Amino acid sequence: MTTFATPLRTAGARTRRILGAFALLTAMVATALAGPAVVSPKLAEPAQAAVYSSCTMTRCADARTARSGWAAKGFPTTRGWYTWSGGLYNFAGGRFFNYEGQLPTNATYYEYDVYPRAYGASRDAYRIVVNKSTGATWFSPDHYANFYRL
Repeated sequence: MTTFATPLRTAGARTRRILGAFALLTAMVATALAGPAVVSPKLAEPAQAAVYSSCTMTRCADARTARSGWAAKGFPTTRGWYTWSGGLYNFAGGRFFNYEGQLPTNATYYEYDVYPRAYGASRDAYRIVVNKSTGATWFSPDHYANFYRL
């Protein structure tokens, strides 16, 4: 390092930047050639939803009421806003693909919001998921983190 002390003191700013960049590049190459010093972290396993065979929490009654309302509309399969009682609207989310496989496989599911609101208002986390072939319905109070059979 002492050999660079004199030239750096007398060199211009541009030269010092070039020599500094060269030193940084040299250090990076040396580090790369030495191999990884840190073990790459393991990827976390995806969280698995809990699926319960019944629903007894307070909001399950609301989910059952919503199911009745959606059933009266024929469980629409098109994503969008639908008129609801009291001058409110409710949202049908369309197809629920069950990618994580929490619910029984080999079925076609559709998702529906539980609580009606003003047209276009933000959606909350409360959903029901319906198997249109069998009518089996699950309530998710936490946007698919858990499912309760209605």
